[in-house]
Amino acid sequence: MPVLELHDVVASYGPVKALHGVSLTVDEGAIVAVLGANGAGKTTTLRAISHTVRRGGEIRFDGRPLGRLSAESIAALGIAHVPEGRGLFPELPIVDNLKLGAYTRRGSLKDDLDRVYSYFPWLGRRRHEQAGSLSGGEQQMLALAKAFMQRPRLLLLDEPSLGLAPIIVSEIFRIVKELNDEGMTVLVVEQNAHIALQAAATAYVLEVGAVALHGPSEELERHESVRRSYLGY
Repeated sequence: MPVLELHDVVASYGPVKALHGVSLTVDEGAIVAVLGANGAGKTTTLRAISHTVRRGGEIRFDGRPLGRLSAESIAALGIAHVPEGRGLFPELPIVDNLKLGAYTRRGSLKDDLDRVYSYFPWLGRRRHEQAGSLSGGEQQMLALAKAFMQRPRLLLLDEPSLGLAPIIVSEIFRIVKELNDEGMTVLVVEQNAHIALQAAATAYVLEVGAVALHGPSEELERHESVRRSYLGY
C-alpha cells in the first residue's frame, strides 16, 4: 500500500520553477531512491513533501492530502526530513540535538535515547560534546539519529553520502537498511547511484525537474542511459 503519493507536483523558488509535474509513489516499508544530476530537482522534491518550498499539485501521506499543512504539522504526522547540510545545531551538545529531533512529541525520551545509542554507541559516549566538533561523517550519523528520535513512519534522506568517505557511506546505508527492516519507510535522494540502487527496491530518475525514468532498481541498473550517466559503465 502506498504511504506517500505525489501527483503532478510543481515547485518554484520565486520566479524559477524547479519541479515540472513530478509524480511518484512510495509503498509502506520500502526504500525508494531518487537519482539525478545537480539541479535535477531531487532536493526540491523532498522540500515539497515537507513543505519548506512553495509547491502545487497533490501530495498524499497515508491517504491524507498534505495540502496547506505547515512543515511542523507534516513532521507531526510522522515524516522526518534529514536535509542536505544535516540541519544540526553545531553549538549544542549531541544529546540536545537528539532531543530537538523529538520536538513534536511529549513525555520521556529516555527509551528513545537508549535506542539511538544502541545503533550509534559512540553518540552515547560523546553525548556532551558539541555537534560542531564532529567530523562530516559523524555529523551525518547524528542527523540520522536526530530524525530517528521523531519516531517517523517516513524518513526523507537528502544526499547522505555527500562529501563522505566510502566506508562511512556504507555504514550509513547499513543503518538505513536496519531501520527499514524494522518497518521505517525511506525516500532517499542520492547522487551515488550505485549504492542507492543497491539499497532501494524502486528508483526514480529526475531530469530538469521531471521524472525521466522509474522502475525496479534492478531494471534501472541495466538501463543503458542510467549505466552511462550515473554508474559510469
